Amino acid sequence: MSIGLAIYATRSLSCAHFNPAVTLAMVASKRMKAAKIPVYISGQFLGALLAGFLLYLFFEPSIAAYEAAHHIVRGTAESMSTGKMFGEYYQLPGDAAIVSMPLAMLAEGFGTFLLVLMIFFLTEGCNVGRPDNNLAPIFIGLTVSSLICLIAPLTQAGFNPARDLAPRLVAWLTGWGSYAFPDQSGGFFYVYVLAPIIGGLVAAALFSYILEPLLKKEHKSCESC
Repeated sequence: MSIGLAIYATRSLSCAHFNPAVTLAMVASKRMKAAKIPVYISGQFLGALLAGFLLYLFFEPSIAAYEAAHHIVRGTAESMSTGKMFGEYYQLPGDAAIVSMPLAMLAEGFGTFLLVLMIFFLTEGCNVGRPDNNLAPIFIGLTVSSLICLIAPLTQAGFNPARDLAPRLVAWLTGWGSYAFPDQSGGFFYVYVLAPIIGGLVAAALFSYILEPLLKKEHKSCESC
């Protein structure tokens, strides 16, 4: 619901780009000018940073009470259980899922790949089987929900470098320190920034060079993408 409503609110202003992986995929597929990248990505990170600070402002008393009740010292490994409300983790103390960095990268990349691919399918004119444009935001939101159900047990399902990195920096600044990050091996970057970008670019290449020509060939009368 939140994704769908956000798209309805902003698509006439900025094509509803909330995700750097989506923005870079649109540029790679020549659906957006590269000159817009700095403005879009800056807006995405600043928005996510503001959201992170607001999250901390609203919930800090509750977080502190939870920490006190469970004898958690912020800035220790145990505080990752509260830090995960800001940035995602693929490793958490006591978690039953066994997830290595390569597996986490694969999960985040694959999830973003499917998300970007569905955005193309749901919005491009050459796909005559897509829903009405007024319904596309709902189906994009359902896509995100479905992917969260699949990937979240492994990585918390980020799929968005801005949504992960900016709030993670808020946690780092407000007491979690190094434990605002999932490991000491750069996993926050490789898993939650690099992998989604790669997944989105692969989806853009697949759609642009293979699927889009096939759709146009099958439906020559449809509007050009």
